[in-house]
Amino acid sequence: MYLEHFKLTKSPFALTPNTEFYCELPGHQEALNVLLISLQSGEGFIKIVGEVGTGKTLLCRLLLNKLDENYVTAYIPNPDLTPDGLRVALAHELGLDTNENVNQHQLLERINERLLQHYQSGKRVVLLVDEAQAMSEQSLEALRLFTNLETQSAKLLQVVLFGQPELDSKLNAQNLRQLKQRITFSYYLNPLKEQDLNAYLCHRLAMAGFTYGSLFTRKAKTMLYRASKGLPRLVNILCHKAMLAAYGKGQFSVDHKAILRAVDDTESADLPASRWRSRLLWFGATIVGVSVVLILYWKLGLLQ
Repeated sequence: MYLEHFKLTKSPFALTPNTEFYCELPGHQEALNVLLISLQSGEGFIKIVGEVGTGKTLLCRLLLNKLDENYVTAYIPNPDLTPDGLRVALAHELGLDTNENVNQHQLLERINERLLQHYQSGKRVVLLVDEAQAMSEQSLEALRLFTNLETQSAKLLQVVLFGQPELDSKLNAQNLRQLKQRITFSYYLNPLKEQDLNAYLCHRLAMAGFTYGSLFTRKAKTMLYRASKGLPRLVNILCHKAMLAAYGKGQFSVDHKAILRAVDDTESADLPASRWRSRLLWFGATIVGVSVVLILYWKLGLLQ
């Protein structure tokens, strides 16, 4: 690997959502502020939507770390569950017995009792659901029914949904209009802006121990943004591959050629110039090949 070559202590562009590498960029910080303020005000449903790779899971984990001892958190990372499975998952997160002898009605009663216990002890319970677009309409409706559990003055359960834009499409269904009306705060997490890319790169490199100036050339960063469209996950993938390419050539900086090699090796990256480069190389190779064949035919006297 390139860690020693670039004098790094850890991989700066790993794909695992690691809150240690969280960069306080405007969009992500605004989303975090919306979450914290909404939870403090006791709202029932909060929604964070963003395209694939914008950092929703990282934001979810950061929120889990930010909530203090006044909160009890339940986290469901894979919500592709039936309504019954959703109730079991929540009960498990709340530390309740979920053995087969407990029917769904009894389980719901136990969940209600546990939520009430936490409320009486001064704690708020927050359920965080990642990849919420994977939930069926039936499970989303079951989730709404959880928020019917309340006292005269407060909700016993607050729910934060993290999902891709497909979640909004589901919530537009007529039979989910009650759930949609209960979402009091929402935020759309946009990709990085071009002016934020350098801060993002510098932050992650610094957290990985890099203190030797700028690693990526200006042209490399311009190409990187165009190819990734500002999606942090794609930025990380391309940076990792480009650093490998630079390391393979013994370079101590990452130039646009290394980025171009990374783009050529990444199907989800979109760089029109790269596609045209590939086509031109193919066309040039074809012309050379045909020319060689014609010359051989001419020398052998087969071409009149």
